[in-house]
Amino acid sequence: MYYERLLSSQDKNEVVAEANHKLKDIIPEQFIKDPYVLEFIDLKDYPALRESVLEQALIDNLQSFLLELERGFCFVARQKLLRYEDEDFYIDLVFYHSILKCYVLIDLKIGKLIHGDVGQMDSYICMFDDLYKNDDNNPTIGLLLCSEKNEAIAKYSVLHDEKQMVASKYVLTLPTAEQLEKQIETERHRIEVEAEIKK
Repeated sequence: MYYERLLSSQDKNEVVAEANHKLKDIIPEQFIKDPYVLEFIDLKDYPALRESVLEQALIDNLQSFLLELERGFCFVARQKLLRYEDEDFYIDLVFYHSILKCYVLIDLKIGKLIHGDVGQMDSYICMFDDLYKNDDNNPTIGLLLCSEKNEAIAKYSVLHDEKQMVASKYVLTLPTAEQLEKQIETERHRIEVEAEIKK
């Protein structure tokens, strides 16, 4: 109702200030899933699967991918060129998030997340903000979408404290009941261990 309130208000600055205050309470993790289920692209997880094939399948099924990403995501570009001095870099997918008011850069990874992936995304975020971000946009978010999420990398790299970078796993098929039970048990154990460490 922000738009209607802004139109009908005598003091528009007060409405804008209130909206900006409420936006500060929104955190990116509320809009990033883990895992993403990409069953709709109908690809098999075979050893020779390439990131370019995965990217093309997502573009071919963009409507389903947007539904999987959930609300707020708007498609902007594929293989977005970042030219910095004499170097060219390409971001796999670029979205704009209408609720977070920021760009979301997605880098697709086949296999385990590695340190180099995190460093590369950190560079992409900095370059993108420098070249494309407007003053009224919030800082750009980087989403590393990988088939295997390396918890050690996530815990001991900038991913741990970074508010602008997130790693999420994707799966190409829905898990079976047994796999789902195992995932829940593993996640519960991880949470219990972290809770014990914090005590």
